[in-house]
Amino acid sequence: MTRLIALLYSTVCYAVFLATILYAIGFVGGVVVPRHIDSGTSPGLPVALAVDLALLGLFALQHSGMARPGFKRWWTRIVPESLERSTYVLLSSLVLLLLFALWQPLPQVVWAVGNDIARIALHVLSGVGWLLVFSSTFLINHFELFGLQQAWRHGRRQDSGGIPPFVTRAFYRIVRHPLMLGFLVAFWAAPTMTLGHLLFALATTGYILVAVKCLEERDLLAIYGDTYRDYQRRVPMIVPLPRRGT
Repeated sequence: MTRLIALLYSTVCYAVFLATILYAIGFVGGVVVPRHIDSGTSPGLPVALAVDLALLGLFALQHSGMARPGFKRWWTRIVPESLERSTYVLLSSLVLLLLFALWQPLPQVVWAVGNDIARIALHVLSGVGWLLVFSSTFLINHFELFGLQQAWRHGRRQDSGGIPPFVTRAFYRIVRHPLMLGFLVAFWAAPTMTLGHLLFALATTGYILVAVKCLEERDLLAIYGDTYRDYQRRVPMIVPLPRRGT
């Protein structure tokens, strides 16, 4: 029964994540959802900046802090190891939902594309970015990334599966972090860029670059060693630019 409950818990965490990421598409793009990045009445520049930066900082702290190996070792004394990833996904989703709910708009327009065809092209490009995000997760192991596979193994009394295989197929041959590239494309491909949207795009871009370079890549080197070091030499991190001598 406890194994079944664990699997149900993991499934609920995944469902919350899926709803959150779908809402994020509408939130950033300003479509469909009732509250998006530019909706509502701004409380003024100082208050909006303070609130929005605090929300972005909270997400960065939770998202990176809970992913540290040291935190995981402590956390799995409280949360079963098979549910650690699902709980991380759930808490990340809840922090994002809090950001969506409390975000303060800054509607001042920084730039706006007037040509209808160009506007449509930017919307399509943003969609391509989100598609790259989703497809990149399936190129590695989507269900392990979001905790379902760990709970499934636990339910079937299987071992943890060990270190995930090192994947370099498809987009991963072009850049080391295509998922992050997808986020950046989705965030910046905006036909109308307001001050609030610009703040969101700048902050998330900075966070992605720092977190990937200083945290995630360090963890990957610790896991895969020379295999990942060679991969770093051959393939650019996020921007798909050719390397010298390639």
